[in-house]
Amino acid sequence: MTDQFVIQIARDAFYHVILLVGPLLLVSLIIGLLISIFQAATSISEQTLTFVPKLLAVFIVLILILPNMISVMKKFTIEIMNYIAGM
Repeated sequence: MTDQFVIQIARDAFYHVILLVGPLLLVSLIIGLLISIFQAATSISEQTLTFVPKLLAVFIVLILILPNMISVMKKFTIEIMNYIAGM
C-alpha cells in the first residue's frame, strides 16, 4: 500500500461524502437564507423559526434523493472492496 493509494482512497471518500450530503446542505442553506430574508423584512427575531422549515425541507429532499444516495454508497463500497481484493 503506497502513499498515493491511501491519498486516492481518501480523495474518493471525500468526493462521495460531498455527493451524499451536498444536496441536503444546499437545501438547508437556501431555506435558511429565505427565512432570514423574511425575518429581516418583517422584523421577526424568533431564533427557532428557521428550525422546523429546514428540518422538513431536508427530510423531503432526503426522501427524494435516497435512491441516488444508496446507489452512490453501493458503488463506493464496491470500489473499496475491489481495492481490498487487489491488495
